[in-house]
Amino acid sequence: MKKLRRLIRYFLAIFLIVIGIMLVLTNLNLVNYDFGTAWAYIYPIFFVAIGLKWLFDYLRKKGGTWVFGSFFLIFGILLLLDRFDIISFVFRDVLKLWPLLIIYIGFMIFGITSNRVIIVGNNKGKKKYYSPNKSFVGSHEYNTPNWKVEPINLSNMAGDFYFDFTKAYIPEEEIPVMISSIAGDVNIIMPENVDFRVSASVKAGEIDVAGQHVDGIHRSLEFETVNYENAIQKIDFIIKLKAGSIRIDQA
Repeated sequence: MKKLRRLIRYFLAIFLIVIGIMLVLTNLNLVNYDFGTAWAYIYPIFFVAIGLKWLFDYLRKKGGTWVFGSFFLIFGILLLLDRFDIISFVFRDVLKLWPLLIIYIGFMIFGITSNRVIIVGNNKGKKKYYSPNKSFVGSHEYNTPNWKVEPINLSNMAGDFYFDFTKAYIPEEEIPVMISSIAGDVNIIMPENVDFRVSASVKAGEIDVAGQHVDGIHRSLEFETVNYENAIQKIDFIIKLKAGSIRIDQA
């Protein structure tokens, strides 16, 4: 909700700035002001501003997204170039930007790696984190009998994730499981005798962990079983989705 209010505030600020500029230009007889003319400049600037914000947030590792950030930035710039009669580009021409999808896929392929690297943990002790196993689209299923639980780090553009830990061999240690995706569903089944902790967030969607439920825009949920801190055998989930659902049940 806080981010939604911030987004509304950004839009209002941009709206007032553009209106003020248009009134000044009208008083100088440089443009013929009317609301339709102002709106034609306002919404492209809004796309540019949001695109820049998402890109800067991504570069500063404070959230954001380089894919949607760059797309909004390019789209907004093209609309502004049309307003200044440099090129011809209107809102419906957004379909002409579909080749950007190919470019984004290419960059994603550059980022895919099969190497897994251990990262040193925090002050409470060492934890093993692996570099993400990246993919563009596809589902991940961990439900074969007696599959061994190891540190997991999965990242993709779109796809579903399914984990059945009731069928798994879980070593007596703290095991991190990290999942991130732009669009998809995460479904996890945990044994009742295994402790776990969850830090989950969705930009748009729902989260349901052991009966605790939130849904809507920019939602997050923190959960920890009662004996997690003292448990020897435990799993630490960090799950981040742009859109989709996260569900963890105990069986």
